[in-house]
Amino acid sequence: MQEEVLVLGYGPVGRATVAALLAGGGSVRVAQRSRPADLPPGVGFTSCDVLDPASVNAALAGAAQIVVTIGLPYDGAVWLRDWPRAMTNLLEGCAATGARMVFVDNLYMYGAQDRPLTEDMPLAAKGRKPAARAEVTRLWQAARDRVRVAALRAPDFYGPGVTQSHLGDMAFGALARGKTAQLAAPADMPHDFAYVPDIGRAVVMLLDAPDSDFGQVWHMPCAPTQTMRQILALGAGGKPRLLSIPLALLPLLGLAVPMLREMAEMRFQWDRPYHVDARRFSQRFGLVLTPFAIGAVETARSFAGSTATDVFGAAQAA
Repeated sequence: MQEEVLVLGYGPVGRATVAALLAGGGSVRVAQRSRPADLPPGVGFTSCDVLDPASVNAALAGAAQIVVTIGLPYDGAVWLRDWPRAMTNLLEGCAATGARMVFVDNLYMYGAQDRPLTEDMPLAAKGRKPAARAEVTRLWQAARDRVRVAALRAPDFYGPGVTQSHLGDMAFGALARGKTAQLAAPADMPHDFAYVPDIGRAVVMLLDAPDSDFGQVWHMPCAPTQTMRQILALGAGGKPRLLSIPLALLPLLGLAVPMLREMAEMRFQWDRPYHVDARRFSQRFGLVLTPFAIGAVETARSFAGSTATDVFGAAQAA
Protein backbone atom coordinates (compact mmCIF):
# COMPACT_ATOMS: atom_id res chain seq x y z
CA MET A 1 0.00 0.00 0.00
CA GLN A 2 1.69 3.20 -1.24
CA GLU A 3 -0.97 5.80 -0.41
CA GLU A 4 -0.72 7.60 2.91
CA VAL A 5 -2.85 6.33 5.77
CA LEU A 6 -3.58 8.63 8.69
CA VAL A 7 -4.10 6.84 12.03
CA LEU A 8 -5.99 9.02 14.49
CA GLY A 9 -5.12 7.96 18.02
CA TYR A 10 -2.05 6.05 19.17
CA GLY A 11 -3.44 3.86 21.91
CA PRO A 12 -3.24 0.05 21.75
CA VAL A 13 -5.28 -0.31 18.56
CA GLY A 14 -3.56 2.66 16.93
CA ARG A 15 -0.16 1.15 17.69
CA ALA A 16 -1.21 -2.25 16.37
CA THR A 17 -2.56 -0.66 13.20
CA VAL A 18 0.63 1.31 12.61
CA ALA A 19 2.71 -1.84 13.17
CA ALA A 20 0.60 -3.82 10.69
CA LEU A 21 0.82 -1.05 8.10
CA LEU A 22 4.59 -0.76 8.48
CA ALA A 23 4.94 -4.54 8.14
CA GLY A 24 3.26 -4.21 4.75
CA GLY A 25 5.47 -1.33 3.65
CA GLY A 26 2.76 1.31 3.98
CA SER A 27 3.11 5.07 4.33
CA VAL A 28 1.77 6.00 7.76
CA ARG A 29 1.13 9.17 9.70
CA VAL A 30 -0.26 9.45 13.24
CA ALA A 31 -2.44 12.27 14.51
CA GLN A 32 -3.47 13.11 18.05
CA ARG A 33 -3.06 16.03 20.43
CA SER A 34 0.52 15.31 21.50
CA ARG A 35 3.36 13.47 19.78
CA PRO A 36 3.86 9.90 21.11
CA ALA A 37 7.28 9.28 22.64
CA ASP A 38 7.52 5.84 21.04
CA LEU A 39 6.56 6.70 17.47
CA PRO A 40 8.45 4.33 15.11
CA PRO A 41 11.07 5.74 12.74
CA GLY A 42 9.59 6.81 9.43
CA VAL A 43 6.11 7.43 10.81
CA GLY A 44 4.92 11.01 10.41
CA PHE A 45 3.05 12.97 13.04
CA THR A 46 0.48 15.77 12.97
CA SER A 47 -1.00 17.39 16.05
CA CYS A 48 -4.79 17.14 15.90
CA ASP A 49 -7.76 17.89 18.15
CA VAL A 50 -10.73 15.95 16.78
CA LEU A 51 -13.11 18.43 18.46
CA ASP A 52 -11.71 21.27 16.33
CA PRO A 53 -12.91 21.17 12.68
CA ALA A 54 -9.96 23.21 11.39
CA SER A 55 -7.50 20.94 13.17
CA VAL A 56 -9.15 17.86 11.66
CA ASN A 57 -9.13 19.33 8.16
CA ALA A 58 -5.44 20.17 8.45
CA ALA A 59 -4.58 16.68 9.70
CA LEU A 60 -6.49 14.94 6.89
CA ALA A 61 -4.69 16.86 4.15
CA GLY A 62 -2.76 14.41 1.99
CA ALA A 63 -4.28 11.24 3.48
CA ALA A 64 -6.02 8.82 1.14
CA GLN A 65 -7.54 6.88 4.05
CA ILE A 66 -7.94 7.44 7.78
CA VAL A 67 -8.24 5.00 10.65
CA VAL A 68 -10.17 6.27 13.67
CA THR A 69 -8.89 4.68 16.90
CA ILE A 70 -9.35 7.64 19.22
CA GLY A 71 -10.41 7.22 22.84
CA LEU A 72 -12.30 9.65 25.04
CA PRO A 73 -12.41 9.65 28.85
CA TYR A 74 -14.63 6.80 30.01
CA ASP A 75 -17.46 9.08 31.07
CA GLY A 76 -20.98 8.87 29.69
CA ALA A 77 -21.56 12.61 29.80
CA VAL A 78 -18.33 13.25 27.90
CA TRP A 79 -19.22 10.62 25.32
CA LEU A 80 -22.68 12.13 24.69
CA ARG A 81 -21.16 15.58 24.30
CA ASP A 82 -17.96 14.85 22.39
CA TRP A 83 -18.35 11.70 20.31
CA PRO A 84 -20.96 13.21 17.93
CA ARG A 85 -18.83 16.35 17.57
CA ALA A 86 -15.71 14.32 16.80
CA MET A 87 -17.46 12.10 14.26
CA THR A 88 -19.09 15.08 12.56
CA ASN A 89 -15.71 16.76 12.18
CA LEU A 90 -14.12 13.59 10.82
CA LEU A 91 -16.95 12.96 8.36
CA GLU A 92 -16.82 16.53 7.07
CA GLY A 93 -13.05 16.29 6.72
CA CYS A 94 -13.34 13.08 4.72
CA ALA A 95 -16.09 14.55 2.57
CA ALA A 96 -13.84 17.50 1.73
CA THR A 97 -10.76 15.42 0.90
CA GLY A 98 -12.34 12.23 -0.45
CA ALA A 99 -10.52 10.08 2.13
CA ARG A 100 -12.01 6.75 3.14
CA MET A 101 -12.54 6.02 6.84
CA VAL A 102 -12.11 2.82 8.83
CA PHE A 103 -13.73 3.43 12.21
CA VAL A 104 -12.70 1.05 15.00
CA ASP A 105 -15.83 0.96 17.13
CA ASN A 106 -17.10 -1.07 20.06
CA LEU A 107 -20.32 -3.05 20.55
CA TYR A 108 -22.05 -0.91 23.17
CA MET A 109 -24.78 0.25 20.78
CA TYR A 110 -26.48 -3.16 20.80
CA GLY A 111 -27.43 -3.00 24.48
CA ALA A 112 -28.43 -6.15 26.34
CA GLN A 113 -28.84 -9.19 24.10
CA ASP A 114 -29.45 -12.88 24.80
CA ARG A 115 -27.97 -14.19 21.57
CA PRO A 116 -24.69 -13.68 19.70
CA LEU A 117 -24.29 -10.13 18.44
CA THR A 118 -24.85 -9.64 14.72
CA GLU A 119 -24.30 -6.59 12.54
CA ASP A 120 -28.01 -6.15 11.80
CA MET A 121 -29.16 -5.74 15.40
CA PRO A 122 -31.05 -2.48 16.12
CA LEU A 123 -29.38 0.37 17.98
CA ALA A 124 -30.00 0.58 21.72
CA ALA A 125 -31.36 3.64 23.51
CA LYS A 126 -30.66 2.72 27.15
CA GLY A 127 -27.51 3.97 28.84
CA ARG A 128 -25.37 7.04 28.11
CA LYS A 129 -22.43 5.30 26.51
CA PRO A 130 -24.56 2.98 24.33
CA ALA A 131 -26.62 6.02 23.30
CA ALA A 132 -23.47 7.93 22.34
CA ARG A 133 -22.23 5.07 20.17
CA ALA A 134 -25.68 4.70 18.59
CA GLU A 135 -25.71 8.39 17.67
CA VAL A 136 -22.24 8.15 16.13
CA THR A 137 -23.48 5.19 14.08
CA ARG A 138 -26.44 7.18 12.80
CA LEU A 139 -24.12 10.03 11.82
CA TRP A 140 -21.78 7.98 9.63
CA GLN A 141 -24.61 5.93 8.17
CA ALA A 142 -26.42 9.14 7.19
CA ALA A 143 -23.25 10.32 5.44
CA ARG A 144 -22.75 7.19 3.31
CA ASP A 145 -23.64 9.05 0.13
CA ARG A 146 -20.74 11.47 0.79
CA VAL A 147 -18.15 9.48 2.75
CA ARG A 148 -16.92 5.90 2.41
CA VAL A 149 -16.92 4.44 5.95
CA ALA A 150 -16.30 0.91 7.19
CA ALA A 151 -16.97 0.31 10.88
CA LEU A 152 -15.02 -2.48 12.56
CA ARG A 153 -16.79 -3.26 15.83
CA ALA A 154 -14.69 -5.07 18.40
CA PRO A 155 -15.52 -6.43 21.86
CA ASP A 156 -13.27 -5.99 24.88
CA PHE A 157 -9.69 -6.47 23.83
CA TYR A 158 -6.41 -7.55 25.37
CA GLY A 159 -2.81 -7.86 24.32
CA PRO A 160 0.82 -7.03 25.08
CA GLY A 161 1.11 -3.75 26.94
CA VAL A 162 -2.65 -3.13 26.99
CA THR A 163 -3.10 -1.78 30.51
CA GLN A 164 -6.67 -0.43 30.43
CA SER A 165 -8.56 -3.63 29.82
CA HIS A 166 -10.38 -6.21 31.92
CA LEU A 167 -7.32 -8.36 31.19
CA GLY A 168 -4.85 -5.50 31.55
CA ASP A 169 -2.81 -4.09 34.40
CA MET A 170 -5.25 -5.13 37.14
CA ALA A 171 -5.27 -8.70 35.82
CA PHE A 172 -2.22 -9.85 33.84
CA GLY A 173 -0.18 -7.00 35.30
CA ALA A 174 -1.04 -7.88 38.88
CA LEU A 175 -0.23 -11.56 38.32
CA ALA A 176 3.14 -10.61 36.80
CA ARG A 177 3.95 -8.70 40.00
CA GLY A 178 3.00 -11.67 42.18
CA LYS A 179 -0.29 -10.10 43.23
CA THR A 180 -3.91 -11.18 43.01
CA ALA A 181 -5.69 -10.29 39.80
CA GLN A 182 -8.57 -7.90 40.48
CA LEU A 183 -11.51 -8.18 38.10
CA ALA A 184 -14.46 -5.82 37.77
CA ALA A 185 -16.58 -8.56 36.19
CA PRO A 186 -17.34 -12.27 36.77
CA ALA A 187 -14.28 -14.44 36.27
CA ASP A 188 -16.24 -17.44 35.02
CA MET A 189 -18.64 -15.84 32.54
CA PRO A 190 -17.92 -16.76 28.89
CA HIS A 191 -16.93 -13.54 27.15
CA ASP A 192 -15.38 -12.78 23.76
CA PHE A 193 -12.06 -10.91 23.72
CA ALA A 194 -10.20 -9.66 20.66
CA TYR A 195 -6.41 -9.72 20.51
CA VAL A 196 -5.11 -6.23 19.70
CA PRO A 197 -2.51 -7.29 17.08
CA ASP A 198 -5.32 -9.16 15.30
CA ILE A 199 -7.40 -5.96 15.28
CA GLY A 200 -4.52 -4.11 13.64
CA ARG A 201 -4.31 -6.72 10.90
CA ALA A 202 -8.09 -6.64 10.42
CA VAL A 203 -7.96 -2.85 9.96
CA VAL A 204 -5.34 -3.23 7.23
CA MET A 205 -7.55 -5.79 5.47
CA LEU A 206 -10.33 -3.20 5.35
CA LEU A 207 -7.93 -0.51 4.14
CA ASP A 208 -6.97 -2.85 1.29
CA ALA A 209 -10.60 -3.69 0.50
CA PRO A 210 -12.60 -2.21 -2.40
CA ASP A 211 -15.28 0.44 -1.91
CA SER A 212 -17.96 -2.25 -2.04
CA ASP A 213 -16.88 -3.37 1.44
CA PHE A 214 -17.46 0.12 2.82
CA GLY A 215 -20.72 1.70 3.94
CA GLN A 216 -21.32 -1.15 6.35
CA VAL A 217 -20.51 -2.70 9.73
CA TRP A 218 -18.05 -5.55 10.23
CA HIS A 219 -17.58 -7.49 13.47
CA MET A 220 -14.07 -8.24 14.66
CA PRO A 221 -13.46 -11.99 14.86
CA CYS A 222 -12.20 -13.46 18.14
CA ALA A 223 -10.58 -16.70 19.20
CA PRO A 224 -13.07 -19.27 20.56
CA THR A 225 -14.85 -17.88 23.61
CA GLN A 226 -13.25 -18.36 27.01
CA THR A 227 -13.75 -16.97 30.51
CA MET A 228 -11.33 -14.51 32.06
CA ARG A 229 -10.22 -17.20 34.50
CA GLN A 230 -9.36 -19.52 31.61
CA ILE A 231 -7.47 -16.83 29.70
CA LEU A 232 -5.50 -15.73 32.75
CA ALA A 233 -4.64 -19.36 33.54
CA LEU A 234 -3.23 -19.82 30.05
CA GLY A 235 -1.04 -16.76 30.48
CA ALA A 236 0.02 -17.60 34.02
CA GLY A 237 0.75 -21.23 33.25
CA GLY A 238 -1.34 -22.39 36.19
CA LYS A 239 -4.24 -21.53 38.43
CA PRO A 240 -4.28 -17.72 38.91
CA ARG A 241 -5.25 -15.93 42.11
CA LEU A 242 -8.35 -13.86 41.37
CA LEU A 243 -10.59 -11.39 43.17
CA SER A 244 -13.77 -10.59 41.29
CA ILE A 245 -16.01 -7.65 42.22
CA PRO A 246 -19.71 -8.70 42.18
CA LEU A 247 -21.62 -6.79 39.52
CA ALA A 248 -24.28 -5.79 42.05
CA LEU A 249 -21.68 -3.82 44.00
CA LEU A 250 -20.54 -1.65 41.10
CA PRO A 251 -23.13 1.14 41.65
CA LEU A 252 -22.24 1.37 45.35
CA LEU A 253 -18.49 1.28 44.75
CA GLY A 254 -19.01 3.80 42.00
CA LEU A 255 -19.91 6.42 44.58
CA ALA A 256 -16.22 6.52 45.46
CA VAL A 257 -14.62 5.30 42.21
CA PRO A 258 -15.87 7.10 39.06
CA MET A 259 -14.58 4.38 36.73
CA LEU A 260 -16.70 1.74 38.50
CA ARG A 261 -19.70 4.07 38.34
CA GLU A 262 -19.28 4.23 34.57
CA MET A 263 -18.86 0.48 34.33
CA ALA A 264 -22.10 -0.12 36.22
CA GLU A 265 -24.30 0.77 33.24
CA MET A 266 -22.38 -1.74 31.14
CA ARG A 267 -23.17 -4.71 33.39
CA PHE A 268 -25.36 -6.18 30.64
CA GLN A 269 -22.16 -7.23 28.88
CA TRP A 270 -21.15 -9.37 31.84
CA ASP A 271 -24.33 -10.75 33.44
CA ARG A 272 -24.74 -13.29 30.64
CA PRO A 273 -22.50 -15.05 28.10
CA TYR A 274 -21.17 -12.51 25.61
CA HIS A 275 -20.65 -13.83 22.08
CA VAL A 276 -19.88 -11.91 18.90
CA ASP A 277 -20.93 -13.35 15.55
CA ALA A 278 -18.14 -12.30 13.18
CA ARG A 279 -18.68 -14.88 10.45
CA ARG A 280 -19.15 -12.21 7.77
CA PHE A 281 -15.67 -10.78 8.30
CA SER A 282 -14.06 -14.21 8.62
CA GLN A 283 -15.67 -15.48 5.43
CA ARG A 284 -14.89 -12.32 3.46
CA PHE A 285 -11.30 -11.70 4.58
CA GLY A 286 -10.02 -14.99 6.01
CA LEU A 287 -8.28 -13.44 9.02
CA VAL A 288 -6.18 -16.02 10.87
CA LEU A 289 -6.68 -15.37 14.57
CA THR A 290 -4.16 -15.65 17.37
CA PRO A 291 -5.25 -18.41 19.80
CA PHE A 292 -5.43 -17.58 23.50
CA ALA A 293 -2.67 -20.13 24.13
CA ILE A 294 -0.34 -17.71 22.32
CA GLY A 295 -1.97 -14.34 22.95
CA ALA A 296 -2.35 -14.86 26.70
CA VAL A 297 1.29 -15.91 27.06
CA GLU A 298 2.52 -12.92 25.04
CA THR A 299 0.34 -10.59 27.08
CA ALA A 300 1.52 -12.01 30.40
CA ARG A 301 5.14 -11.76 29.25
CA SER A 302 4.70 -8.10 28.34
CA PHE A 303 3.83 -7.23 31.95
CA ALA A 304 6.95 -8.83 33.43
CA GLY A 305 8.82 -6.22 35.47
CA SER A 306 6.02 -3.67 35.09
CA THR A 307 4.88 -1.25 37.77
CA ALA A 308 1.24 -0.80 38.69
CA THR A 309 -0.78 1.89 36.90
CA ASP A 310 -3.84 3.70 38.21
CA VAL A 311 -6.30 2.10 35.84
CA PHE A 312 -9.42 3.15 37.73
CA GLY A 313 -8.14 6.68 38.16
CA ALA A 314 -7.23 7.05 34.50
CA ALA A 315 -10.78 6.25 33.34
CA GLN A 316 -9.86 6.25 29.66
CA ALA A 317 -11.81 4.57 26.93
CA ALA A 318 -10.48 1.27 25.62
